[in-house]
Amino acid sequence: MLVCAAWVAMARAETVRVATWHADLTREGPGLLLRDLESGEEALDPILDAIVETAPDILLLTRVDWDHEGAALETLTEALETRGASFSHALALRPNTGLPTGVDVDGDGRLGTARDAQGYGTFSGQGGLALLSVYPIDAGAVTDLSGLLWRDLPGSLIAEDDPARDVQRLSSTAHWVVPIDAGGSANLTLLAFNASPPVFDGPEDRNGRRNADEIRLWQLLLDGALEASPPQGAPVVIGNANLDPVAGEGRHDAIVGLLADRRLRDPLDGIPSVDWSRLGLGELRVSYVLPGRDLDVLDAGSRAVDGSEHRIIWVDLSIPD
Repeated sequence: MLVCAAWVAMARAETVRVATWHADLTREGPGLLLRDLESGEEALDPILDAIVETAPDILLLTRVDWDHEGAALETLTEALETRGASFSHALALRPNTGLPTGVDVDGDGRLGTARDAQGYGTFSGQGGLALLSVYPIDAGAVTDLSGLLWRDLPGSLIAEDDPARDVQRLSSTAHWVVPIDAGGSANLTLLAFNASPPVFDGPEDRNGRRNADEIRLWQLLLDGALEASPPQGAPVVIGNANLDPVAGEGRHDAIVGLLADRRLRDPLDGIPSVDWSRLGLGELRVSYVLPGRDLDVLDAGSRAVDGSEHRIIWVDLSIPD
């Protein structure tokens, strides 16, 4: 009788596949991604096919150009639908990439360059975040933490003499808290982000310090240490941390601390998400899907895609009725 009851409970549970991918959906100028999507650029076919074949119910893309009208995301969704992947809901908020600070952040004597922006970008919205979902996104309840000043993060690692200390936002791309009604009794709350690479700086390690704080933000949110409320639904930290626990540059203790947080699970422990052999780094783990401890993980994996250094990372979650 106990076995039967357990089987019935499993049968009633909803299985949700949550995935993230740092796909190559950015271009060198505004409107160019939309142009390529509308023209059916062949280079996009492997990306579209890989998404369809992975069959996520919820997909966070961490390198996709944003535009004011959402035209590129709408066209991307339509292209996926023609291949059999129907996402009824989507979210793309303006990222910090390419957003001017008005400060000569890199000290090169010029204003308005890509490195002077809130997040690196040659135009506003280059390489932002986009969330696709078959389940309803509670857009009115989304919390966008991307405007938080770096200096205002508790324990911030920003230097006292940082040239942009008064205006620099913490998020190099974005930090979103996104409630999703995935059915059942345990609604999901995605903690979505794409952190700055901890490289491309000097001995001051500005990018390394910023990367560490971008990762640490999630634990502070879960602790209730920010003005924003902790997530109400079961949390899922998802996105590109741009930091491996052991290899490569960066302050590894930041991601090690997140992975060791007892409120989260790590279903892909030790599984690489990128192959940077061209850089002499080999395979590293930089993208993550970390479900809350109360969520049951049914399966998890990564998918290599021809032409892409980054892999699709996915986790199957059981959402009880």
